Amino acid sequence: MKLTPKLLKLILNFYPPYIGAGVKISHISEDWSELHVSMALRWYNKNALGTHFGGSLYSMVDPHLVLLLMQLLGKDYLVWDKSADIDFIKPGKNKVSAVLKISKETLEEIKTKTAEGDKYFPEFLVNIHDENNELVARVNKTLYVKKKSPK
Repeated sequence: MKLTPKLLKLILNFYPPYIGAGVKISHISEDWSELHVSMALRWYNKNALGTHFGGSLYSMVDPHLVLLLMQLLGKDYLVWDKSADIDFIKPGKNKVSAVLKISKETLEEIKTKTAEGDKYFPEFLVNIHDENNELVARVNKTLYVKKKSPK
């Protein structure tokens, strides 16, 4: 079975840790370049202060860039998370959301930098906003990308 954006969305929305955290994928573009994710604030995902757990804010955006990039680059590439940091701007007191994008320019840069088999570490900035479009957190993710050696 071929993985399609619609199938990946279904899989992620039934992924137990996401169900438990209240994470919902609402959109994956047909060309794999964009994903929309949100997380409602519920009694079961609040911290002691009544706001979103920081770990939940991070996990909401964690695997998606790797998953999108794997689809965009295909089986000839290794794609992994390398590092990430999150800057908490303000407490998340309602539904939060993020849009993750991989531009054509970024994709071409990755292909160019890895063409000779070199490792490349592209960085992506993901902003998490609340329902009022106020910035709640900023996640900086660094990925590891390498073109596989021909067999």
